[in-house]
Amino acid sequence: MNDKLKNRILCAGFVLITAGGFLLHLICPDKTLSISERRRLAQAPEVTLTAVLGGKFATSFDDYALDQFPGRDSFRTLKAIMQYYVFRQKDNNGVFLAEGNIGKLEFPLSESSALRAAEKFMSLKAQYFPDSDVYLSLVPDKSYFLAEHNGYPALDYEKMVSLLRENTEGIQYIDLFDTLSADKYYTTDAHWRQECLHDTALRLAQGLGVSNSFTWDYEETRLKDFYGVYYGQAALPFPPDTLVYLTSPTTEGASVYNAETQGITGVYDLAKLTDGKSMDMYDVFLSGASAVLTVTNPNAAGDAKGRELILFRDSFGSSIAPLLLDCYETITLVDIRYIASGFLGQYVEFHGQDVLFLYSTSVINNSTMLK
Repeated sequence: MNDKLKNRILCAGFVLITAGGFLLHLICPDKTLSISERRRLAQAPEVTLTAVLGGKFATSFDDYALDQFPGRDSFRTLKAIMQYYVFRQKDNNGVFLAEGNIGKLEFPLSESSALRAAEKFMSLKAQYFPDSDVYLSLVPDKSYFLAEHNGYPALDYEKMVSLLRENTEGIQYIDLFDTLSADKYYTTDAHWRQECLHDTALRLAQGLGVSNSFTWDYEETRLKDFYGVYYGQAALPFPPDTLVYLTSPTTEGASVYNAETQGITGVYDLAKLTDGKSMDMYDVFLSGASAVLTVTNPNAAGDAKGRELILFRDSFGSSIAPLLLDCYETITLVDIRYIASGFLGQYVEFHGQDVLFLYSTSVINNSTMLK
């Protein structure tokens, strides 16, 4: 084959592929959401003279073309397969595979971030609850169980715990690490599985001094096809998880008040599965991310009656708080990623309740998000 013919074939192939992609883009309807990536996709930008001359249109169209490219998910999967299995890379965009699980690289330890978190906790204690019984627990991210012994870099978790304990005088530490394992987390997600948290919830109840009211008598409701946050990031055809939530007369009788919306829901917000707004099935637990929630248990009896807990938490707290409801009449969940600490007094009345700081190691290592 001479060079002239070869060049013609290459040019023709390029034109066909380009034209074919363009035609497919015109034929295929635009998508609003990417379920695998759990985000909204860019839509066709409006053509205006100002946008064109200012360069905004070109930038917006570039984002739109990338998001709406035909077969985009298939190309993402092909890229991931090439990186993992052909080029033998250890991770893809910080996501790694180990023991049939998906993990996220989180390293190195930011000592300054851990110290900042400790300072934040002590500041809150001094300002709002200087005389309360205050506790601290860390939730290890899944990489604690998967990374280091599979050859991946990992946080110095022991150092993180030491830094927090040494700099939170007057706050009692409750160790949860030995109550957990990799199989107690979702395969495709960062979070722990509620149905696997008996030992963890019991450890918390014991540490808080309320284990005499702790019970474990739940019915399981199973929701299939839970695609966690790592599913989209890994871009590999992993089977979805099954999300299980636990119900009892206590959880069914409890109400949840949202201080932001001033609305009342149940402990498990099933509307999140069908409202078309939430892209995360995990939001079924206490309606997902919220600044201040108050869960009231009208069936509290015995020592639990009149007992209250303030839970400073991240998303892990959403699924374990219901498991402590038998021990308290009221649990107030505060997420200072979404509300500045200085405004808490406007939404929460502090009067000697038990206080628990429950945070994942990922948040502690990135504590600038705590306001």
